[in-house]
Amino acid sequence: MKKLRRVTEAEVIAEFLKNEFYQEEFHRDREKFEHLVLDADVTNDEDNMLRRALLFRRRGHMWRELPPDTQWWEVQLDPEDLDRLRVFPRAHWRKIASGSFGLGDIVSNIRTRKFSGKIGDFISKIHSLSYRLRFDRDVSSVILIGVDLDEMVTIIEGNHRLTAAMLGAPETLHTRFRVFFGMSPRMNEVCWHHHSLSNIMRYIKNRLKHLWNDPDTDLSRLPIPEKAMTAAQYAKVVAARKAAITEPK
Repeated sequence: MKKLRRVTEAEVIAEFLKNEFYQEEFHRDREKFEHLVLDADVTNDEDNMLRRALLFRRRGHMWRELPPDTQWWEVQLDPEDLDRLRVFPRAHWRKIASGSFGLGDIVSNIRTRKFSGKIGDFISKIHSLSYRLRFDRDVSSVILIGVDLDEMVTIIEGNHRLTAAMLGAPETLHTRFRVFFGMSPRMNEVCWHHHSLSNIMRYIKNRLKHLWNDPDTDLSRLPIPEKAMTAAQYAKVVAARKAAITEPK
């Protein structure tokens, strides 16, 4: 794994939120915040606070667990790094994993085992995404966490896309997405990265501590820019993002 550049937490949050913005939690006020999410200015502190509050609607319980000393980097994955990637240990992934959350093992199970019911439907969606990724250039980002560049790393955003890409064209996986990596010597204290009883108990304690926190209350305290993005402006942003795609470094 090669470091390309140091990035701010605000930039990573902006990319994370962009991937999440299709979710139901954002339907009621999507137009109000589209320009902040789809055309993010990470040099604007007020906008950064708004994006953080928006992300916390869905992912506050996850983000609060990350150590405060986490350093964020944009990195380039090398082919040999793929053996060190593991998926986020939750939801349907637990039933697919059979004890190992390594991305390679997950993909092997999907290829060789039969799944039915909701898990089968989930696998079908992964295969559908895999076919799309074979023909479409993806401009999205994935987010990894770990102790350092040399140990196992956990995918906290991008499990579906990385799995789908590895199913379809594993030889191109390391160049397909922008990759952000959060590293901290304390990352083994995070239950998403190191699944231990003490980490789970810490997570439950923190979850209870923030149980009554309302991210929308935090959001309402922040100034909301009056600017709204029209359909034409949105199309212009999308076109600009596609035009800005360059070959991987």
